[in-house]
Amino acid sequence: MESVTGYVDHIVFRNEENGYTVFNLENDDGELTCVGNFNFINEGELMELQGEYVTHNVYGNQFKVSSYRVKEPEDLVSIERYLGSGAVKGVGAALAARIVRRFKEDTFRIIEEEPERLAEIKGISERKAREIAVQVEEKKDMRKAMIYLQKYGVSISLAAKIYKHYGMKVYKVLEENPYQLADSIEGVGFRTADEIASRIGIHTDSDYRIKSGIFYTLQQAVGEGHVYLPQDVLIRRAGALLEVEIQNVEKYVMDLCIEHKTVMKEADGEIRVYPAHYYYLELNTAKMLHDLNIDCEMPEEMMEKRLKAVERKEKIELDPMQHRAVIESIKHGLLVLTGGPGTGKTTTINTMIRFFESEGMSILLAAPTGRAAKRMTEATGYEAQTIHRLLEVSGGPEEEGSIGGFMRNRENPLETDVLIIDEMSMVDLTLMHALLSATVPGTRLVLVGDVDQLPSVGPGSVLKDIIRSERFPVVRLTRIFRQAGESDIVVNAHKINAGEPVILDNKSRDFFFLRRQEPDVIISVMITLIRNKLPNYVKASPNEIQVMTPTRKGLLGVERLNGILQRYLNPAAPGKEEREINGRLFREGDKVMQIKNNYQLEWEVSTKFGLTVDKGQGVFNGDMGIIREINPYTETLEVEFDDSRKVKYSFEMTEELEHAYAITVHKSQGSEYPAVIIPLLPGPRLLYNRNLLYTAVTRAKRCLTIVGSDTTFQEMIRNKSEQERYTSLSERIREF
Repeated sequence: MESVTGYVDHIVFRNEENGYTVFNLENDDGELTCVGNFNFINEGELMELQGEYVTHNVYGNQFKVSSYRVKEPEDLVSIERYLGSGAVKGVGAALAARIVRRFKEDTFRIIEEEPERLAEIKGISERKAREIAVQVEEKKDMRKAMIYLQKYGVSISLAAKIYKHYGMKVYKVLEENPYQLADSIEGVGFRTADEIASRIGIHTDSDYRIKSGIFYTLQQAVGEGHVYLPQDVLIRRAGALLEVEIQNVEKYVMDLCIEHKTVMKEADGEIRVYPAHYYYLELNTAKMLHDLNIDCEMPEEMMEKRLKAVERKEKIELDPMQHRAVIESIKHGLLVLTGGPGTGKTTTINTMIRFFESEGMSILLAAPTGRAAKRMTEATGYEAQTIHRLLEVSGGPEEEGSIGGFMRNRENPLETDVLIIDEMSMVDLTLMHALLSATVPGTRLVLVGDVDQLPSVGPGSVLKDIIRSERFPVVRLTRIFRQAGESDIVVNAHKINAGEPVILDNKSRDFFFLRRQEPDVIISVMITLIRNKLPNYVKASPNEIQVMTPTRKGLLGVERLNGILQRYLNPAAPGKEEREINGRLFREGDKVMQIKNNYQLEWEVSTKFGLTVDKGQGVFNGDMGIIREINPYTETLEVEFDDSRKVKYSFEMTEELEHAYAITVHKSQGSEYPAVIIPLLPGPRLLYNRNLLYTAVTRAKRCLTIVGSDTTFQEMIRNKSEQERYTSLSERIREF
């Protein structure tokens, strides 16, 4: 770690949102380019910087700042230079010279303690004197708070966030209960707050710490898909996190209930603890599902007669279960249609659409992801949208007139008679609640999905719980139709789901197994397949061929694979811009994925001549695209997503992106790819199960290749164990 001191001569670039700044520092050794995150910085300030010298491939030598201190100017020249730099609005070089000539070393004391005396100087009115004093005072507070926070190991960028949120209350918050930071400030988790608390000297068994640890444990469980935790599981997990024996846990949970942070409920002889928000999401979702289930008054003979007329006109032949599904969708306000690949879900949906159209009813179609919506459009010839777009993303949960980030809600519902949602296994509790909030009773809701796939990435098991409640009509399609039966992907997916062994003799046209045992050999085979073999075979570009792996970590995990695949599939080349950001290398042409919902991100679709044809807000977890441009001057990169939406990311926002040459099976949900490659070697039993393998296989459209251990493959088919999700939507539904 090196240290340099000098004056801020010129600010080259500044991002006001996160404080990322590039500036020239002047000292006795000449001029130096510095980069780092600064909450507040002005030209003319005297800075003491800690950091390291780095060499940038475009900008040359730079000093990368890890921490800094604003120093008070040390002599008359420094004082004059600081005041005249623009640090204090309205004071230029000439005026600064006059102030310092009059007050000399006493300048700062006069500004802070006797600001009215500034009016003695020509060009400064009493009002201007007060303004100068206020500015100096304001910046003094901020600097003091920043220095105070850094003393407790808080990074510069985090200190900026904390000060912005609390202002001068920051001292009180940290001294009384630093765990508040974890609740109030994005980017501060329990561990960060805990570290600050330990430096301040708060005891490990303090009530604040234990309550905060319990609530944090519940929030972590939501991240794993749970809606509640049984109290004994909660105590065990929280105890391991806090590294203390939690006595009298009921008291802490009760305190959290009193603060409206949690809800306790007794069921099946156990006490369940919910984060309050998710308890009410489940309760309201159950109530809204119940309210939608209104039976149709049309006699069944009339339904049958009209359906037969539609089948004749459209030349559709339905098997008995498909026929029953259409009748149930006419008869009831809510229907669940489930079944594996090739079982005729699309034909059934198409028949429903034609029937409701013949009745003069309006219909809306939606799916959780852009890819799934596009597939639905192609299969039905009817425009489908993502659920987020259907509900009209508002740009932020706090925006006036919106609920949960959507403009469509109870006050402004969807205007339709029929709503059909595909890929329901992907829909989590939060999204389902938002969808139902915008759906008025009297609307027919048809939920379509494959209940045997992995559950949603977000909390809840919505589709499974609705079926499990046994309160709504459910039709399960099981027959594989002839055309689909010609595909070994479809046939083998059904075998996997039924726990039957799969023959791996490579006599198939679309299902291949290449036996390899060494991780690096497997990777080499995958690269050859993507670059040379598969593009012609499936008539797709290498970017459309997807590597899917069960894990993030390890020799065949997403993190390692992406680094290697980037090197071979999108190597560095002259004229191809690249940039290392927070230890990750982004390059033009890279395949990337958005990893969190961002309702504010703006996108636009334009023609090749640059004419904008569509624009909107919102990019969502799982959206995939290609980096089209990296601009080192504006510090932005542009990603073009699957549906031609182009989005600009500042370099600081790239934490929302990750490379997607390889993705986890969980992240592949709702998507289908021309070709899928799965590397497979032994892994944790809880993860390497039938459910995961079935989901992975069903993502491939024209060709599936598994490279690795056939023993692991057959073991996964036999392994039915799934990680249990603690959800209770089915019980809430039954209560109604």
